Amino acid sequence: MNDLFDLTGKVAVVTGGSRGLGRSMVRAFAEAGADVVIASRKLPACELLAAEVTNQTERQALPVACHVGHWDQCDTLFETVYERFGRCDILVNNAGMSPLYDSLTNVTEALFDKVLDVNFKGPFRLSALFGERMAAEGGGSIINVSSIASVRPTPNEAIYGGAKAAVNNMTQSFARAYAPTVRVNTIMPGPFMTDISKAWNLDEFERTAQREIPLQRGGEADEIVGAALYFASDASSYTTGSILKIDGGTAF
Repeated sequence: MNDLFDLTGKVAVVTGGSRGLGRSMVRAFAEAGADVVIASRKLPACELLAAEVTNQTERQALPVACHVGHWDQCDTLFETVYERFGRCDILVNNAGMSPLYDSLTNVTEALFDKVLDVNFKGPFRLSALFGERMAAEGGGSIINVSSIASVRPTPNEAIYGGAKAAVNNMTQSFARAYAPTVRVNTIMPGPFMTDISKAWNLDEFERTAQREIPLQRGGEADEIVGAALYFASDASSYTTGSILKIDGGTAF
């Protein structure tokens, strides 16, 4: 059974990989045998995690500064991965952002564009680059990270939810575009107690969770690992174009 989830000899790229869900996925992939590329805007955070991963797992861990909202930086990330490793087997489009705004009419064009750039344009460009190369070289797995805001949006997530809905749609488009060798799937998380949750009113969240989430709590970052390993490995060899909701039952 363990062979199904074995990633020995694989190379995995995780955007937004230095913290939160991305950090948990990076560590899980390395522990399963993969070399990892940790990409995020803040290089020092990537470097710190890379050192930890290498020390604890003896896998190669490459830190790369990349703002996925910029097309040219997506291209540079792609080139850097292939220059260093000569291959990529797993791409996780995890980087995202959902800034606050006080009203819908006060959303600026710059803010609107920034949210779409990070949450949709970047994953599109990276999936195209890596997906085409994977398909030409025998296959791979692309894992997008969406959000339940894509199917259950709130007024505070209007732009973010729209961008993540586009990611859901893109998942199915790319699954067909790069079939049969490249599998493309999406993890759709609900509320997770990562560093982002530090900005929440936790007392209010707990009351809401008791009322609206069947499991009555937010998720912990390591609870994303099972889904990530499933989609990254041969365990999901007959799964593509799928969207897996991991939200404690929040969105039905």
